[in-house]
Amino acid sequence: MNDLGTITVDGEHATLTFHRRFAFPIDRVWSAITDDAERKAWFGEGTVDPRSGSVVIEPEDPPAPMDAKRVTGRILTWQPPRNGHAVFEHEWHQRIVEDSVVRYELTADGDETLLRFTHTGLSERNAKGFAPGTHAFFDRANAFLHDETPPAWGERYAEVAPGYPSWR
Repeated sequence: MNDLGTITVDGEHATLTFHRRFAFPIDRVWSAITDDAERKAWFGEGTVDPRSGSVVIEPEDPPAPMDAKRVTGRILTWQPPRNGHAVFEHEWHQRIVEDSVVRYELTADGDETLLRFTHTGLSERNAKGFAPGTHAFFDRANAFLHDETPPAWGERYAEVAPGYPSWR
């Protein structure tokens, strides 16, 4: 798996894609992504409410005003784990980027879980800007799943960002 992710461009829009393998069952990874208390540990405060279909996420990092970081949107797909597959997809409305969509697609692989994450509808520039930060968040999620203290987002970002020199 390529931890750096990929960017594909189609006209004016780009898609940022990450494939990650987590050494945990699908139910555990689903919970880390969709449960408010668990997601807070690696991504930030927020509410994912499948009953109302709404998403509000307020990441602690990067260091920027909250009105620039806050993400809102509607849940587009909510398929909890069943038969080794799960999907959580939602709109991504954030003041600093164009409206877009994120999708977490989980597939069981034995006792592990494969994550295919896509962030579609971004400009190429914003997809390139989000890549190292998304990488840092998934590293934080992995640490959280291992019951470790997640690395500080800013420190992890600084460590992984040099791996993206052609994307700047």
